[in-house]
Amino acid sequence: MCSEFDIIHRYFKRLAPGAVLGIGDDAALIAAPDKTELAISTDTLVCGIHFFADVDPYTLGCKSLAVNLSDMAAMGAKPRWALLSLTLPEDLVKRNTTWLTEFSQGFFALADAHHVELIGGDTTSGPLNICVQIVGEVAAGKALRRSGAKLDDDIWISGRLGDAALALNHQLQRITLEPDEIAQCLPALLTPSPRVKLGQRLIGLAHSAIDISDGLMADLGHVLTASDKAACIHMADISCSPLLKRYLQQSWAIDCLLAGGDDYELCFTAPKINRGKIAALAAELAIPLTRIGEISAGQGLIVKDAQGNTMTLETQGYDHFST
Repeated sequence: MCSEFDIIHRYFKRLAPGAVLGIGDDAALIAAPDKTELAISTDTLVCGIHFFADVDPYTLGCKSLAVNLSDMAAMGAKPRWALLSLTLPEDLVKRNTTWLTEFSQGFFALADAHHVELIGGDTTSGPLNICVQIVGEVAAGKALRRSGAKLDDDIWISGRLGDAALALNHQLQRITLEPDEIAQCLPALLTPSPRVKLGQRLIGLAHSAIDISDGLMADLGHVLTASDKAACIHMADISCSPLLKRYLQQSWAIDCLLAGGDDYELCFTAPKINRGKIAALAAELAIPLTRIGEISAGQGLIVKDAQGNTMTLETQGYDHFST
């Protein structure tokens, strides 16, 4: 059986030339360039809450970093370094010799794609939990914030929403999808694509941004609260897959679209004068960017259906402590 230090050295220790000091000491050391601010975020994934126990470890390795990269994207930050803390069941370490190999391969595949260096963390025994802390860089005073939404801003989203929640509902046996349907939506749940490059390019174009992790209504609501603004969005304008659109007569499908979460797309606000530049950016990056509403004075979020009627939804988004 591997010891804690065997696991670190065998699966996770790599050179980190972008850091002053990486794995192997009591703390890592990094040096931030002048006129740069550090963007720091952390996310915890708990077995049975954020992923199923039998999930493919390679995709889990990818997703454990992807959710943190999405936070960097929302700030317009360039991700640079990560710390990984793993709580591993003893029987997993004893009996499943391939799990750590595949998990680390998935983690480093995404880390390499975004030039992120693993510079530290912790390993301990217990119920399976994964915690990643990420550190990024952004020019001083330029980071995108939730509090920046302005009156009459357009509200935009990247990509398509709802497929991850659709796949999760199938896995939880709340709905039943055909094999070809689950094949279409499952990648959105298992291997989300954090919009890191988009976030960086939105600096100077957008007034505010947030990543959609708990559902569009909940996360846009955070922007409105932080900015002391209201908003109206139109459900018919929210981009979704043909698969989800097929089910939108069902209330559960509407919940997937508006409140399902796990999308890891960006929601951002920008002045109308930048519509052309944002459309050009969408074409350049080959990422759908869709205008779904407008910021207004006041408080609260209104969602209108295709007929212009205000919708009432019971589910507002994911909350770990909701009953």
